[in-house]
Formats: sequence, structure tokens, C-alpha cells
Amino acid sequence: MKKILTLFAIVGLIAFSSCEGPEGPPGKDALMPQAFEIQTSFSFNSTTGYIISDSFAKYLGGPLYQDESVLVYRLEGTNSSGSDIWQLIPTDVYFSNGASITYDYNFSKEGFTIFVGGDNIANRPTYLNNQVFRFVIIPADFGASLNKSSYLDVMKTLNLKESQIKNASF
Repeated sequence: MKKILTLFAIVGLIAFSSCEGPEGPPGKDALMPQAFEIQTSFSFNSTTGYIISDSFAKYLGGPLYQDESVLVYRLEGTNSSGSDIWQLIPTDVYFSNGASITYDYNFSKEGFTIFVGGDNIANRPTYLNNQVFRFVIIPADFGASLNKSSYLDVMKTLNLKESQIKNASF
């Protein structure tokens, strides 16, 4: 009896181990953080005000995945040692006379828009022209664990190097 059971077990093992079914659907590649930088000026129209708007395909080769999020940083200036100072937007800029301007943005899978508005913005060309923004595209899984307000912490956590940032100008 043991020999018959052993024989059936061996035959069954060989029969089932050589079976192949149809190939399953392809898996999704792991989402990798990416970053790109643009230098451009805001354009104005009476409907939307001062905006910068473009598609992600131009910089990333296609739209965002559903599971990706976007952080946008504005180059505020440099510190005393010459290092860049990046400011997470949305943010407000306050002036000594009490006036202020606000930078904000929104995005979809296909594109983004950066807005700027505030007190007497038309007479503040240094806040409208030749602005530099860095976009950091992050998989949603990283979103909760990041210190988003620190550009350097984000880059370190996502293991992104300055040399990996794609530069583009409008």
C-alpha cells in the first residue's frame, strides 16, 4: 500500500509540476522618485491671473501614475555659503510695508499649474520673472513619512542626487 501511495505521489508531483497555464497580466514597475527643475516667467491673462502651466510629459516622458504625488519648491535665494534655499509651496512672501504675495500650485496626472497673486504683484517683477521651481515626484507610499518642508530631507529620503535632476527652461 505504501508503494502505491508513493507511486501516486511521484506521478502527481511530476504531472502537476510540469503544468503551465496562461501567462498572467504584466506587473507594474516599481514607482521611482523623480525630480526636475524649470526656470521660467509667469504669464498673465485676465481670467487666470499670473500662472505657469505645462504638461508632465514634457519633463517625464508621460503622465504621472495614479499613485504618485508632487511637491513643488521655489528657489528663494542662496545662503551665505552660496547654497540654494528651496521653499515648499504653497507659501506666502511678506514685505516690510505689510503687503504679501502667495505662490500656490495644483496638478493632475497630465500637468501642473503654478499660481502667484497678491498685493500689487504686477509691480514686483523679480517675483514673476525667471523663477526657478523644482518638482519632486514621489510615490504615494513615501508621502506620510517625509518631512516635506525640507527640500534636503526629501531628496535624502528619496535617495535623489542633484545630478539626477532634469533641467529645463521654457
